[in-house]
Amino acid sequence: MEIKQVDRRAFFKRLGGAAAVATMSATALADELENQMLGQLEAAVNCEPPPQDDSPAVRRGSGIIFNRERTPELAPMPEKATLVDFFERRFSDGIVQHCLRSAHHALESGQDEIHVMAALVHDTIMTLMRTDHGYWGADFLAPYVDEKIAWGIRYHQALRFYPDESVGYEYPDLYREMFGENFVPEPYIRDAYESARKHRWYMHARMITVNDTYGFDENVNPQFDDFVDIIGRNFRQPKEGLGYDNSPSAHMWRSLLNPDRPL
Repeated sequence: MEIKQVDRRAFFKRLGGAAAVATMSATALADELENQMLGQLEAAVNCEPPPQDDSPAVRRGSGIIFNRERTPELAPMPEKATLVDFFERRFSDGIVQHCLRSAHHALESGQDEIHVMAALVHDTIMTLMRTDHGYWGADFLAPYVDEKIAWGIRYHQALRFYPDESVGYEYPDLYREMFGENFVPEPYIRDAYESARKHRWYMHARMITVNDTYGFDENVNPQFDDFVDIIGRNFRQPKEGLGYDNSPSAHMWRSLLNPDRPL
């Protein structure tokens, strides 16, 4: 597996220097690092230079769709949009490639289809919101997927900081290289991990973290068509179209349909 390295000095400079980094939470740092790597994926896919820093007028937790440098044009959406339409016309290139690579590993390693589906959608919410993306992502997808998938997405945000030798998940070397040996998650992340570890669905979150590590592998080039049938079997597509089915998360999908709506 080949993952492009991140320049630690440039990364810290983008965040305001070592002093600024020292004030950031573990979760915020990890999310910023993932955002940097997603930008590198976008650049590789589009054969362009990596995207520039987010405008200081846009807070870092905002979704990628609100950064016009990352998503300069939005294609029109059909009247009754499906998940496939969102993959093709709304989720950012970096998110799509990351999720496809994660799902590709799940599929190729023979995991149950529920884990493949979880890997395919686990970070899609980052197009809309990056802060606490596991929690947002779970709410975003819960009306449409198996409850184990939504639960796993919620808790993968915490589990990524904790190794599990039973499935070969190690604490990411990149975290150690970028943030140092004394990198400690916040108490709410620790509490979420301890709660999830005791839960009967623990492995649904853990396998997301396992597959997530393959989501930046530049040696694979999975095709979205390979997953269309899996979506059909594992995603409850509303007949009204996503955003207009009055589900608890319909407003999130509407926000992606028209992120320029002022009210």
